Amino acid sequence: MSKILVKGGTALKGEVQIDGAKNAVLPIVTAAALATEGVSKLTNVPNLSDVKIISNLLTSLGVKVDYNQQEKTLEIDAREKLKTEAEFEFVSKMRASFLVAAPILAREGYAHVAMPGGCAIGGRPIGLHLKGFEHLGAKVVQDAGYVELKAEEGLKGTTIFFDFPSVGATQNVVMAACLAEGTTILENAAQEPEIGDMIDFLTKMGAKISGKNTATLVIEGVEKLTGAEYAIMPDRVEAATYMIAAAATKGDVLVKGARYRDNVALVAKMREMGVTIEVLDENSMRVTNTREFLNPTDVKTLPHPGFLTDMQSQMMVLMLLAKGTSTITETVFENRFMNVEELRRMNAKIRIEGRTALIEGGVQLEGANVKATDLRAGASLIISGLIAHGETIIRHIEHIDRGYVDVESKFRKLGADIVRIVE
Repeated sequence: MSKILVKGGTALKGEVQIDGAKNAVLPIVTAAALATEGVSKLTNVPNLSDVKIISNLLTSLGVKVDYNQQEKTLEIDAREKLKTEAEFEFVSKMRASFLVAAPILAREGYAHVAMPGGCAIGGRPIGLHLKGFEHLGAKVVQDAGYVELKAEEGLKGTTIFFDFPSVGATQNVVMAACLAEGTTILENAAQEPEIGDMIDFLTKMGAKISGKNTATLVIEGVEKLTGAEYAIMPDRVEAATYMIAAAATKGDVLVKGARYRDNVALVAKMREMGVTIEVLDENSMRVTNTREFLNPTDVKTLPHPGFLTDMQSQMMVLMLLAKGTSTITETVFENRFMNVEELRRMNAKIRIEGRTALIEGGVQLEGANVKATDLRAGASLIISGLIAHGETIIRHIEHIDRGYVDVESKFRKLGADIVRIVE
């Protein structure tokens, strides 16, 4: 099993290129399975383990998938009839795998899909997904770890209101509604940029969707969709990770692919703490920090355009450099503080009260043996290692590989003392 060794004390300097967004490419790859004509070609596709998982799942359904790692392209040919069973072997590995329910159901009128897996950061129930399918006319039965979906007479457009703006449920319902008869109106839809990216791709395929980046989406069903070419948006969470790392190490880093419009809440909070962030153009930002101590701040995770839950683990490390107490209130996932115990091993002073973490700044971190409990927790431990005294050893880094391409290589190019050891 591999591990990452980090030695702290070096300010990051230079520039880093952000890869395609994990949270955009997975639903877009799945949406390509809606096409009964033509072949889809995706560019800026990150070489991540999660991309391999979704590709293997689609292959098991009869879709032809060809990934060119060097060119970062992915071709998807879904013209053959889809198999209707998404097996546990594939779906259990990753939460986003449940998104295949929509193309299977919409195209074949029947789907038998295993319950999803992924990082253990909360229950993340699929109830809203199933509610959406039921409103579109599907019969839903849950049994023995699987969900059976039937729409023998096809899906029918309707009005759906979500009690919570779930990203995954919004993606599944939008995909299914694209091939439904009539018009679907989705109220209280999630507004994340990655959903906008999927809508842009579906539009290129021939879908008719209005209301992008708003809470109300209107989808007019069409008879068929056709494969299209599309470039995946840059990963705003990866960008946030390097921005926070630059600030934490008192560095000076140009982050290419960091789009201000996707990171407004993050930039506001980092500036509030005293970090200097220059928006150079629509696709890049420069982060510098020369302050000995930052200002404490308070963060509450919320659906977009609020502060993204995927960024709070990394932000917690930056708060350790503030003079005073900062807080993070997690409202999206109930188990998102799993990194706290690992940070405590490194001398961090953090306590948990309900769904709020209180972070006491100004305490020097010490290198330690720690484990990545989930994807973003793993990223936070790398940043912690960069600012700690001594050496930090991070295990269970398979979680990190789910969302970061060549993470140690990118940090090394910025001057970090970091290496991966394969055991």
